[in-house]
Parts: sequence; C-alpha cells; structure tokens
Amino acid sequence: MTNNRRVSTTLMSTFLAVLTACGPAEPAPDLIVLGRVWTGDSVAPWAQGVAIRGDRILALGDRDTILAMATSGTVTLDNGTNLVTPGLQDGHTHLFGGGFQLQSVDLRDASSPEEFIRRIATFAATVGEGVWIQGGTWDHERWPGATLPSAAWIDSVTGNTPVFVSRLDGHMALANSAAMRLAGVTSATPTPPGGEIVRDRNGNPTGVFKDAAMDLVAPAIPAPSPEQLDSALSGAMRHAASLGVTAVSHVSASWEEVAALRRARDQGRLTLRVTVYTPLAGWREAAESLRVSGPGDEWLRVAGVKGFVDGSLGSTTALFEDPYTDARGTSGLFVTPEDSLRRWIAAADSAGLQVAVHAIGDRANAILLDIYDSVARAHGPRDRRFRIEHAQHLRPVDIERMARFGVLASMQPYHAIDDGRWAEKRIGRDRIRTTYAFRSLLDAGAELAFGSDWPVAPLRPAEGLYAAVTRRTLDDWNPEGWVPAERITLEEALRAYTAASARATFREEEAGVLRVGALADLVLFDRDLFQVPSDQIRRAVVKHTVVGGVPVQRIPPG
Repeated sequence: MTNNRRVSTTLMSTFLAVLTACGPAEPAPDLIVLGRVWTGDSVAPWAQGVAIRGDRILALGDRDTILAMATSGTVTLDNGTNLVTPGLQDGHTHLFGGGFQLQSVDLRDASSPEEFIRRIATFAATVGEGVWIQGGTWDHERWPGATLPSAAWIDSVTGNTPVFVSRLDGHMALANSAAMRLAGVTSATPTPPGGEIVRDRNGNPTGVFKDAAMDLVAPAIPAPSPEQLDSALSGAMRHAASLGVTAVSHVSASWEEVAALRRARDQGRLTLRVTVYTPLAGWREAAESLRVSGPGDEWLRVAGVKGFVDGSLGSTTALFEDPYTDARGTSGLFVTPEDSLRRWIAAADSAGLQVAVHAIGDRANAILLDIYDSVARAHGPRDRRFRIEHAQHLRPVDIERMARFGVLASMQPYHAIDDGRWAEKRIGRDRIRTTYAFRSLLDAGAELAFGSDWPVAPLRPAEGLYAAVTRRTLDDWNPEGWVPAERITLEEALRAYTAASARATFREEEAGVLRVGALADLVLFDRDLFQVPSDQIRRAVVKHTVVGGVPVQRIPPG
C-alpha cells in the first residue's frame, strides 16, 4: 500500500510538472483575419494572419500558424493576397456635419451656376415649409470665371424656404433672401471683426458671408433635436465603416454633439472611436468635463479644444504675410484676435487640455508656432502634443520649427489635389513651393497625421492616400504631381493615417499598429495597394472593416 501511494504521488507530480511546463491552454480566437497584413510595426511590419479574441489582438503570424489556432467557433475572414492594414484613423472631421450632409443637397461637383441652381431647386421641392436647407459644400472654382453665387440666383426657386449652404471649405456660405430676413441681415448690418459680408455696388448683401460673418445668420437656424443628432451620427458611422475608417478626431464639436456621442456609447451603438475637440473659446467647459468625467474610454474621449487663427485659401481669408496674387487688396484675416488666441491657448494648456488650432496661411502658421513656443516655455515641459490643423502654407523656417517644437502637423492630403487646380493664381509660384509640404515636414522630423476635414473633403482614406502619393490634381493637369517634390511613399501615407493619427490623440499604446494586446481594428482592401500602380490606389474598395473585433462593414463575395 505504501509503495502504491508512492507510485501514485510520483505520477501526479510528473503530470503537474508537465502541465506547468506547457503553461495554460492558449485561448481560442473568436475571429481570424488572413491576407497580406501590413502591421505598421517597424519591428515586424508584415504578417499573413491576425488572431483576435474579444476586442484585442491575440496573435499575429504566418497563415498556417494562425489557422492552427482556430476552433469550431472561430470566424475567418480570408482576404487572399489582398492588403490588410490597421484601422484607418481620420485626424480631422466634422462628424455630425458630415452626417447631416449625407441627408442634404450635394453641390460639391456642380460644375456651373446653372447646375448649382438646378440642384437647389430640386432639393427645395422635397423639404417641408420652414425647414432650412444647409450643407451643400459648393465650389465656385469649378465654374467658368469662378463667380461667387448670390441670393438672386436661387430666390426664385426657393421662395420662403431658408437656404444657408456653405462652400466646401466651410469658411464661406450663401444665404437666400428668406434666410437673411429671418436673421435680420440688411444693408445696415455692420461687418463683424474676423469676417466679411460680400456686398453689391450699392452696399446690399449679396448673400455670401465669410468666416465670422457667417455667425450673423447661424443663430436664426433652429438647433437640431437629439433625434436628428442621433440620426446624423448613425449615418456618419455607417459611412465611415464603408470606407475603412475606425476612429476619428471630431473637431469644433458642440456639447449637444458630445451628448449624442455619449448616448450612443452608453447604449452600445458606437461603431467608431471618437476623440472630441470642443471650441477653444469655451475651454473652461472642456476643462470641467475633464475634471468631472475624466478623459473617457477607448470609444469616446474628450481630449481638448480646437480654435482658429484664420480662414481658408478658397475664400481668400487665409492669413498671409503678403497680399493675395489675385486679390491685392487683402492678405486674409484673423478669425480670432491674436490676443484672445494667446490667452485661451495658455489657459487651456494650464488646464491640461490638448490644443489644436486651425492655421492655413503662412502668417497664421508662424504666429501660432510663436504662441505654442511661448506657452510651452512659460508652463514647462509636458507631453502636450500641440496640433496645427491644416498647416497648409508654411515658410521654410516654420517647417523646421514644427519639428523642433514637437508640434503635430494635422493635414488633409485631398486638399492638395483639390486646391492645386487653382492655388497658384491665389498666391503665386513662389509661395506654393512649400504648400502641403508633406515630404519636407517628414524630412525635417515633424510628425504628420492625416485626415479628411469631412464634409469639406470626402471622408474616403483611399482618396487621401492617392493624393499624398501622387499629388495629381483633380483636373489631371498635373500627371507628375503638383509640387511633386512633396510627394511621399504609400507606407509613409499609411502611417500618417494609422500610427501617427493614433499618437495625435494619445492612443498609440492601444491603436494604430497591429500588435498583440492592441485593439482589434482592421481594414481589408480588395487589392494590395503596395502592388498596384499608384493611380489605382484611389479605386480601392474596403471589403471589411473590423472595429473592436467586430466586423461592421462587409461586402459579400461575388
């Protein structure tokens, strides 16, 4: 009996030793993604498969190793030899504006005043009495002579239906007479600081309002209801999923929009990760939100505030050192007074908020860099990650300063191939040499994060990748690229849409790169973007978008 006990004890000890040596059984993946996987990780940039458990990446490796992990309950998405990337992160969107634009009149590609009028007339016939027509995103540079629109064009086709449709850059809008009556705008209305009311030779408003002048009309527009905000968000998330966008920075967000995002998160309806930047002037409210509620979670974060230095190139309100080439009477304007910018940025930084500020013209960027530098020196070292939104037109010295100061360049490559059709007539040949300076910024050591500015530009990252790699303008007049020296590689462009955009929102530990333990956000394309000619990049279709291990976009095979 003693010998039997000794044998049993020995066998049990041996069995436990084997178990200990082998370790616990590897958990089975819920989802496996196969394909030519670009991980974005410089240490191991390529794989053939990704295993996912819950909302995190369990393993990466070759196809056979990952498939061997599957059980009967594992779902497999096999992308063949086509590309798989980390989820694409859009560093600059107006998320709800994009959602509402999906429901409104589309004027972006209206190529003549007649087409502009026809589309508004057709849409006006579908809306109820008193419902405002907004959005639109028109572009007068597409029209012969680039004539600005006027209320007189559309009054006869809109009647008492108020219209306030914006130019695609969001820095200029057209109101019809009904909208101006409701807003109380007349020939006696003074032009506000930081804006312009376009007037006819008699001093009467034509209906076009630029930058701060748009605020004369906006208060007359009824605020969207919570139900309307929820609907716009749902549409925006579906659109994002269809394009491979798994995370966005939502800039200039209202607190009503933040409330809608929080409703969606609490109800489990978010399929898009959102980092929010509320208006700079209201930094106190953002600071209080951060104090009371904390920064948020992996789905929704209130990170900081977003302000404006100037306007836009297309509206001739971007702020330059020298006058516009085609409008010698102006060098642009301050949308926000410089003293207010300095005071608000300093206060927001003191409150621990991340600061992102719109700057387009060369003078606007230089002034903002001065402010950022002075605030950082005054407040001491901190991982603050100041952002410049757009950073479109830079002096060479400011490219170097962005790198030296550690300021993030939050840029939108589609703007380069759009504005490149007409930018030279605005600012001349010399100033365009450092316009959308992607290559120069990277070579200087600056961090470059990409986005779209949706609905100012299409949300579709494939268009942005194409723009950054080719710089071929939309009119195809620049087949070798507009300012071709500023082209970058596809891998650099992808990194700007993934790891760099994650870093721009303090998410680099959990997103932007496919590695074990990271959030399982992936995109499956219908081709290998690294193997196709560059002109095919923009044609790429997203077959699947996976967010948190859950496929939220799927195109059935065949």
